[in-house]
Amino acid sequence: MHRTLKDYLIITLKGLAMGAADVVPGVSGGTIAFISGIYEELITSISDLNFSLLTTWKKQGIAKAWEQLNGNFLVALLAGIAISIFSLMKLTRYLLENHPILVWAFFFGLVLASVLFIGKQIKKWNPVSVLTILIAAGLAYYITILPPLNSGNSLWFLFLSGAVAVCAMILPGISGAFILVLLGSYKTILDAVHHFDIKTIILVGLGAVTGLLSFSRVLKWLFKNHENITLAGLTGFVLGSLNKIWPWKKVLDSKIIEDKVFILKEQSILPSSYEGDSQLVFAVGLMIVGFLVIISLEKLANLKKA
Repeated sequence: MHRTLKDYLIITLKGLAMGAADVVPGVSGGTIAFISGIYEELITSISDLNFSLLTTWKKQGIAKAWEQLNGNFLVALLAGIAISIFSLMKLTRYLLENHPILVWAFFFGLVLASVLFIGKQIKKWNPVSVLTILIAAGLAYYITILPPLNSGNSLWFLFLSGAVAVCAMILPGISGAFILVLLGSYKTILDAVHHFDIKTIILVGLGAVTGLLSFSRVLKWLFKNHENITLAGLTGFVLGSLNKIWPWKKVLDSKIIEDKVFILKEQSILPSSYEGDSQLVFAVGLMIVGFLVIISLEKLANLKKA
């Protein structure tokens, strides 16, 4: 596929959006990849990372191996993700600590529109598709109400956390950051990035690479052999994950670590029973903005295809 510099800059911008989503514990970068039209290419490119690249390199040269890897695409996308994560981490922490309702409201609208977007990709509606959506939605909802583990920060567990979280990162619906919260590793990894703890970052990164290479092959096979059911499952998964990013919550259990409050268990409630009702209009407005962002991106993509 021939691409211009402008095309790769757009891919980098999509990476920026994916990275911004992934640092929020509840929004998946995979959702952003799907609605921006690069999901299947991303999964295929990652799953093609194997030893055959070395064979191609030896026989046909590094240029051919880079082409087989789809290297320009991956570099442009990963650059955007990395820039976003390292530049927006502090801002995200500030917004989540000081304006949580408004942040969640925007992402709720964005993800809600994503459910419709992914659902529209389902080509054949039948009882199997509907059942798949219901099962996937139920599973995702169950994950959102699980209490976080009281895990340690051993080396093997940090490696495992990276492997499991990256699977969620490329799966539309539950975010990798949220999985890290459930595993009890989110604060450790967040602090490692904030303080440039190279040892922890490399360890989690190795786990992420392992999980990514393994899970991407599963997704590629599913899209190739069971695309309709896969899309139904993704639709249900994103739908069920909406509970996690519902803006209005009642904290049922929490603990304080190093003068910071960490929520262990919470419950979604109606805005009318929440103390921050003064923000209701603004929050609903941001929901609408998030919803319209996805609708606008879809219309823009359709115009380019026409």
